[in-house]
Amino acid sequence: MWALLGLRPEVQDTCTSLGLMLAVVLFMGLARVIARQRLHRPVAHAFVLEFIATFQLCCCTHELQLLSEQDPVHPTWTLTLIYFFSLVHGLTLVGTSSNPCGVMMQMMLGDMSPEMGAMRLLAQLVSALCSRYCVGVLWSLNLTKYHVSERSFACKNPIQVDLPKAVITEAICSFIFHSALLHFQEVRTKLRIHLLAALITFLVYAGGSLTGAVFNPALALSLHFMCFDEAFSQFFIVYWLAPSLGVLLMILMFSFFLPWLHNNQAINKKE
Repeated sequence: MWALLGLRPEVQDTCTSLGLMLAVVLFMGLARVIARQRLHRPVAHAFVLEFIATFQLCCCTHELQLLSEQDPVHPTWTLTLIYFFSLVHGLTLVGTSSNPCGVMMQMMLGDMSPEMGAMRLLAQLVSALCSRYCVGVLWSLNLTKYHVSERSFACKNPIQVDLPKAVITEAICSFIFHSALLHFQEVRTKLRIHLLAALITFLVYAGGSLTGAVFNPALALSLHFMCFDEAFSQFFIVYWLAPSLGVLLMILMFSFFLPWLHNNQAINKKE
């Protein structure tokens, strides 16, 4: 802490935000270890791990969004952080999706039972809301000049285009991401994590100025809860229906229009 005092205020604020994100990752990692040791029922185990994973993702994204607002003219630093924390999430959140669309994809492909899928969806939504209020409590401590609790409870509409374009943007981002998620499964783990992190960074860069490029209904609920309250229909369509539509189209395309590619994937899984 004393080492930060000699730095410029902007650098101190950035370091504090990074420290908070890393602290969240460490605490959630400890919680995962305890959950794996203490919980032996599959349903309870899945619920807790999905809750922890979604909580980590949402809290870190809140801080990343805050950092991106500090210097919007030069997004390189923010994109670097997105890539880095995407790697961190990929390494630490193995076995969870933290995304309702990912759960929906697994259920539609027959890789997850409806009961387990419903439990994971419930965990993600509850965790998204909890993370939002925990971030509000952290920001109320005023650790940096940007940490203001009112900021977390205000609606900052990220949709900068009309509704059809916003829907297309979120649907395409979800389509591309989940296509990669499905077809990168046979790639070596270390390389796969880097590829997915690079893809997430690219999608945020390409669609961030239009809708924020969230393509995750649970994360959108955490980031923009007040906007859902003020304009529910618009945000429901853009951040819940559009990503789900992207996943549905992806599954239909690979199952019916490109079945040879889907069949190859299934054969590789069996082998």
